[in-house]
Amino acid sequence: MAKDSYLVGLIGAGIGPSLSPALHEREAGRQGLRYLYRLIDIDALGVAPEAVGELVRAARDLGFDGLNITHPCKQLVIEHLDALAPQAEALGAVNTVVFEADGRAVGHNTDVTGFAASFARGLPDAPLESVVQLGAGGAGAAVAHATLTLGAGQVTVVDALADRAVELAGSLNRYFGAGRAVAAGLDRLPKLLAGADGLVHATPTGMAAHPGLPVPAELLHPGLWVAEVVYRPLETELVRTARASGCAVLDGGGMAVFQAVDAFRLFTGREPDSARMLADIAELAGSSAGQVV
Repeated sequence: MAKDSYLVGLIGAGIGPSLSPALHEREAGRQGLRYLYRLIDIDALGVAPEAVGELVRAARDLGFDGLNITHPCKQLVIEHLDALAPQAEALGAVNTVVFEADGRAVGHNTDVTGFAASFARGLPDAPLESVVQLGAGGAGAAVAHATLTLGAGQVTVVDALADRAVELAGSLNRYFGAGRAVAAGLDRLPKLLAGADGLVHATPTGMAAHPGLPVPAELLHPGLWVAEVVYRPLETELVRTARASGCAVLDGGGMAVFQAVDAFRLFTGREPDSARMLADIAELAGSSAGQVV
């Protein structure tokens, strides 16, 4: 018989403001499930990111059904898992762990599918021949995979850490084929954005703790679409400025919702209602999540 009670959690640093508990628990409640979503904040616990393995083992022993994993543990958790889904293995990062009936801990990555679903919904007709992505960290790797999966001709990866951009571009080319990704320095942004179809932003800039614009406002123009990954707040300075510049803009709420949709499905085997969850995040975060603005 299908279960009607679930215990899940989120492991990461500084995760107190996370909307994941509310997103999951609201949808579970509508489906008549008992569903507890707990935050396991390594900062609050006073432990290092490397303790993620011990936390995963403890959660399994305590009867958790699964875990979400966020910064800075998405790569570190891998060595503590029994198996990886193909997408997580290709990406080298895990944001969802499912404890299967046989006790195995299996890693998945719903950031990739979450961004792809949000983009397909919010910018369905956006040209994808030439895409510039700012940010090559964990979120950056996921959204670059998603963008190429959606059919982008080429993604140019730009990061303040040049070696990280080169490493991600190399990984993307090995997976998708030579020439699908290139790395570039920050100094090339003006020329790159002048000729690009779109900009994907995947750095922390714009979050409450990291306010500001990730690119100079004068580089944004009406011929450029902009996709934001940050979702707290939903209306980042980039979203606001790009809208004022005439860009088609996708906020970060859609990715947050669709990765949660996929994680909920993995945890429960039940189909969540993404429209209801988009309405939830709009209410919780005070904007229209995942919409072109």
